[in-house]
This record gives sequence, structure tokens and C-alpha cells, in this order.
Amino acid sequence: MLTIYNSLTQQKEPFQPIEPGKIKLYACGMTVYDYCHIGHARSWVVFDVIVRYLRSCGWEVTYVRNITDVDDKIIQRAHDNHESTTALTERFIRALHEDETALGIVAADHEPRATEYIASMIALIQTLITQGHAYVAGNGDVCFDVHQFKAYGKLSRRDIHQLRSGVRVEINESKRDPLDFVLWKMAKPGEPQWPSPWGVGRPGWHIECSAMSSHLLGQPFDLHGGGMDLKFPHHENEIAQSEAAVQRALAKGWVHVGLLQTNQEKMSKSLGNILLIRDALQLYSAEVWRYFFLSSHYRSPVNYSQDIVSTVRHALSRLYIAVRDLPEAKETHLAESFVKNFHVAMEDDFNVPEALAVLFALAREINRLREQHQQAEAASLGATLKRLAGLFGFLQQDPDYFLRGTLETEALHTIETLIRARDQARATKDWARADRIRGQLLAMGIVIEDTAQGTVWRREQ
Repeated sequence: MLTIYNSLTQQKEPFQPIEPGKIKLYACGMTVYDYCHIGHARSWVVFDVIVRYLRSCGWEVTYVRNITDVDDKIIQRAHDNHESTTALTERFIRALHEDETALGIVAADHEPRATEYIASMIALIQTLITQGHAYVAGNGDVCFDVHQFKAYGKLSRRDIHQLRSGVRVEINESKRDPLDFVLWKMAKPGEPQWPSPWGVGRPGWHIECSAMSSHLLGQPFDLHGGGMDLKFPHHENEIAQSEAAVQRALAKGWVHVGLLQTNQEKMSKSLGNILLIRDALQLYSAEVWRYFFLSSHYRSPVNYSQDIVSTVRHALSRLYIAVRDLPEAKETHLAESFVKNFHVAMEDDFNVPEALAVLFALAREINRLREQHQQAEAASLGATLKRLAGLFGFLQQDPDYFLRGTLETEALHTIETLIRARDQARATKDWARADRIRGQLLAMGIVIEDTAQGTVWRREQ
């Protein structure tokens, strides 16, 4: 039985879809005004694995991930760059897709852009006004009346009275209450704008996801997800406006991903501590980064440092070493216990770290079988390891390429020559010479291993 931690109820719950066999999942996507960083990538990879796993178990998953292409930050960046907002957003949407492809992210079934759903947003806002949940403020903006939604704060567990007196609440004299949030914003000269019953303007940020998710998935749908930083106010506001409009839950379950941190601080552009995805991929391969993002449970924060990522690469190498030089084979009953334990871990709120432990146990068994010259059995387990690891996006490269990387022909010739010389020294029991050659190779950053199939090598991590 699949159990998922529901952020709304703050407990693990047995998952029962609204429609048998089908799962409707909405994850908040990007605001496209700049390149994406590895903090964004962590959330992408988590939902990528969730979707891959659910589909591998036979679920029919409809996955929606939106793009915000109208926003204050977009308008400001376009102004600073002396370009149109359309030119800016199109450029960064292309960059977003390039980064997703490079990381091996499964494409969403639907990728709605906010500017494509203006009519849906206007209709939703009009419903809220008609029902008394929204009003036109003194400055012309349309605002949601938080006071009218009694359950406000139920997702983030925040007390509305404490929020009202909090220093972080934006004060706007045009609002009835400082907690009220903007649904429709009057446009300034030169800004993107659309006609509406309340004047020419553009949507507020929160209304976008409510309109797009309900249009594509209906209401309620099964799972709503995003980064932990979106829980308040974005997801709280989504719940308020969506549920006030139709008196039904927005989503049955809520999944929030822990933040990626640098020196215990959230990675963000405003703090200036970001590492862009495209720069990160110059340091390590996509699989290494995916492993790093998944090495902690998805609800836990992840702290970034180059040392940690380097250690992760070494761990991933162990899986590659296990399958190196194994012939193609079919899976057999030998893997049954490993497969069962893998699914037990994943069905416990997508516990990838526990599932990874199963993969390493499988790798150790493969190595044991190889040492005992049971190649056929090792190969069948190798097929299972590659299939299960593939759900995380691992073991997608040629093992030798991953372990050795790219070296010049001359360097490869030198390495192979030294290995042959060492093999010859060992054959004549010249152990001192063999040790000297091993040391020479190690000084070159080359690690060698003596296996039943002969000497293999890899670059030192």
C-alpha cells in the first residue's frame, strides 16, 4: 500500500486516488526571468522520480507543471534589459527546457503558461467577487478577502491573528485587511495587460495556479506539489481562492520538497548563493547531481557543498562498477527479495534513501557472484539493478565512460601500457615492481582493481 505524507494533515496517509488507477498531479513550476539553479533542480528531480515510479507501478499519471510568464520580476528584468517581456520569457523557457533535458527530466503532460489562461483567471475572479470573497480595492486592484475564508492558514498551520500583526505582512492601505492578496492588478503604462471587467490589468501570481490546475485536472485532483517555500503564502492562497470559489477541496494531498541550502541558507537569487544548473553540469554529470538531490528524503533539506557532491559521485561509481562488463541478461527470481524491498521503501512516502540502500545491497550481491565466477546469476541481478536504478535516472551511461571519463588517446595508451606491465610483473611474482606501477597509476589519478575477469581501472573520484 502506497503511503504519502500529506502536508495538509501533517501525517502519512494510505494513498487512494479519486479515480481508480489514475493520478492527477500538479507541481508548481518556474517563473521564467532568469536561468534556473540547482535549488530548482532538486524539486524537478523529486517529482520526476515520483512520476517515473508511479508509472512503473501501473498508475496512469497526468502530470501538470506550469510556467509563470507574467510577473513583477519578469516585467522588471525586461525593462532593465530593454526588451519585451515576450522576448525575455521565450529565451528563458528555452533555457529551462535545455536544463530539464540535460538533467533527464520527464516532460510534463501539460505545461500551461499563465498568459494562455487569462480568461480562466478572470472567470474565477468574477466568481469570487460574486460570492463576496473578493472586492475591488481603492487603487483598482481586485483583492481576495481573507476574512471571508475561515480556514485560512490550515496548510501552513499559521494563526491568522498572528499573521495580521506580523512584520512580514505587506501593508497596503487600499486593502481591507493587510493579509488580503491581489487577484488582479491594475497595469501600469508599458506593462503587459489584458482587458477585464475591472479595468486593464494583469493577474496576481496566486490566481494563476488555481485557474490552470482546475482547468486541466478538475477540482479536486489527487496531489499538489512544490517546494517547501511555496507552502506559505502561495499554496495557502491557492487553497483559499480555489475552495472559496467552488466549496470543494483543491487537492486531496499536498507534497512539499525540502529546500536546497548553502551553508544552511536557502539557495536563492536574492541571497546571491546560487549555482546555475548549466554551470553545475560542467562540474559533474547529470546522474551525479540527481543522486545528490535524492540522497536525502525529499521532505528533508539538502545542504550543498562540492565535497558532498564529490562523495556522491564515488557512491554512484560503486553501482557502475557492479554492472561493468556484465553481459545482457533477463531478470530472474534471484532478484525477488531485492525488488520487494525496493518497493517497500518507495511505497513508504517515496523513501529513496532506503531504496538506494537496496540498490547497494544488490550491487554487493552482484560483486559476490562475480567473485565466485557465477556470471549468469550476476548478469541477471545486473539487469534488475539497471532497471531499478533507471527509475532514479541512474546507470544510463556506458560504465567505462562514467568511470573513466574522457581522456586523450596518448593518456589512454600510457595507462593500458602500465597495466599490462603490472600484469606481467604479477605473473612473474615481481610484487615490488607491481606495487611501484600501482603507485605510478595512482599518482596519475587512476585506481586499479584486480577482478576475476582481469585488471580494471577507473579515474579516482
